[in-house]
Amino acid sequence: MIIGIPKEVKDHEYRVAATPEGAREAVGAGHRVVVQASAGVGSAITDDAFVAAGAEILPDADAVFAAAELIVKVKEPQASEYERFREGHLLFTYLHLAADGPLTRFLAERRVRSVAYETVMLPDGRLPLLAPMSEIAGRMAPQEGAAALERAHGGRGVLMGGASGVAPASVVVLGAGMAGANAAQIAAGMEADVTVVDRNVDRLRDIDRIWQGRIHTVMSSTLAIERLVLEADLVVGAVLIPGAKAPHLVTAELVSRMQPGAVLVDISIDQGGCFETSHVTTHSDPTFVVDGVVHYCVGNMPGAVPRTSTYALTNVTWPYVLDIAEAGLETAVAADPALAFGVNVWDGAITNAGVAAAHGLEAVPLGAFVAGTG
Repeated sequence: MIIGIPKEVKDHEYRVAATPEGAREAVGAGHRVVVQASAGVGSAITDDAFVAAGAEILPDADAVFAAAELIVKVKEPQASEYERFREGHLLFTYLHLAADGPLTRFLAERRVRSVAYETVMLPDGRLPLLAPMSEIAGRMAPQEGAAALERAHGGRGVLMGGASGVAPASVVVLGAGMAGANAAQIAAGMEADVTVVDRNVDRLRDIDRIWQGRIHTVMSSTLAIERLVLEADLVVGAVLIPGAKAPHLVTAELVSRMQPGAVLVDISIDQGGCFETSHVTTHSDPTFVVDGVVHYCVGNMPGAVPRTSTYALTNVTWPYVLDIAEAGLETAVAADPALAFGVNVWDGAITNAGVAAAHGLEAVPLGAFVAGTG
């Protein structure tokens, strides 16, 4: 199979969907890997490194899309990339379609078979291809929140760890999954006063067991969230319903009553955001203010640390890439239920129920196209 690696075009997105190590594995298995010139430079990977691994460098994105059968990306296709896709292309990337109606409809109309990293799901419910970026975004959230809390950036002027005789920042993390647990860990390391909220008591028990009271845990409820958010200096939103839009746990009315200069960091923004007042921002212009509250809602947070992110991501995605290249997508998803969960669009049909529901469209089970996939 011909595997295409275009350069990412989203604002300040420096990750790349392959490493030289991955390219070598694919070429060694008999596949052809074509990489757009300078695609890896943002992650400190040179064209020469790809060539040494057996990949071919093509001059531009048009050439990569024209040559490739399987397009492997990091971020969802941007509008400027749409017309490069053709019927029959296989697409493997983060898609977050529940928050993007135009892209959902385009991929269906163009009949691009599309597999989303974020909905590949193991039998125990874990999301192996989302986990490394959730981990990184979670670890970044407190440091971005700490910067936004500085007065010069519109914040309350509160230091995360406080000072001798001065209380630390109050940090509330909504969600105790991969992103939330990592956000809480880093915020605690910065000596903030941290509370994690989740409706899964087993996750809260895990945090209690590990942190032995250093991080507080609270069972999620509307009233508990309201009380905590109103007293918080920093709120990190890390809520995920795989494939579906994130629920608005913090309403616009609640935001209007928060402390002036408080900060919201919405890790869930790729799935629509868990604060009602959120909208997607970029690394170029990462924050905005609503009712005196600073919002940080960058949709590709890990793109700011691309060297770390590229290797963390490709460590988990590339085995699936090799499976698809070796067997073809239909055979690969029939053999691997986890990968089958990743299919969002197949030959014009929306196969992910959460995505279809988000846009008022009909969901068609993948089993209608691929035997044995349910």
